[in-house]
Amino acid sequence: MADGAQQDKSVQVKLVLLGEAAVGKSSLVLRFVSNDFQANKEPTIGAAFLTQKCRLEDRTLRYEIWDTAGQERFHSLAPMYYRNAQAAVVVYDVTKAASLEKAKSWVKELQRQANPNIVIALAGNKLDLVQSSSPPTPTSPSFEDDEADDATATPGETPDSPEGSTNETLRQVPTDEAQAYATEASLLFFETSAKTGEGVVELFTEIAKKIPIDHILASTQGAAGRSGAAGADGQGNRQQGINLDAAASKGKDACNC
Repeated sequence: MADGAQQDKSVQVKLVLLGEAAVGKSSLVLRFVSNDFQANKEPTIGAAFLTQKCRLEDRTLRYEIWDTAGQERFHSLAPMYYRNAQAAVVVYDVTKAASLEKAKSWVKELQRQANPNIVIALAGNKLDLVQSSSPPTPTSPSFEDDEADDATATPGETPDSPEGSTNETLRQVPTDEAQAYATEASLLFFETSAKTGEGVVELFTEIAKKIPIDHILASTQGAAGRSGAAGADGQGNRQQGINLDAAASKGKDACNC
């Protein structure tokens, strides 16, 4: 009975990742979902679907994450993935100024065509490349975060640089410039490293805090009540397959990754 009550407090949140190729979208999702980093990752074709739970106060969010391909030939497919999304992460590469301009165009498209209440976060990825000293990473200590959703490195990167030799000279997007844009556009803003994990959990946790959970729950329960009145199948399949035990052991306001 307690498990059923806990399930009633869970909510599904559709989240989409957007950004140009090779900024690290797939790596951010992999770090969040599996706490892993893979070098030379294959490029995303169309979109990839993953899920992860995030515990916030007394409720558990279940992120349904659509990681979209960044190649221009897949741009026309994007509306299919961001339609009805409650959240979006628009990713750029801090070592590539052009990727921020592309991110801005995605933000404009979301604000024009997506759910009017969508929570949008701007994420400047590959922070490890511009830090003066990069901490060792147990999952992949000898590779830079250059794979993202494209198998080739971002132009201008130096993936064979010795550990700790990268610094701010590689940065093309100043933090204060990106922060000022995010503030002007009413976006959440984080700088992240999929390689080291820095800022990744904080990014998804802050998004969770901005999601109008009560409104979503009310809408979901209302729809479930109407469909239940039409004819219950007795299978109890709402929130099927979600194990909240692990989430319950996490601390307050922390994503379960």
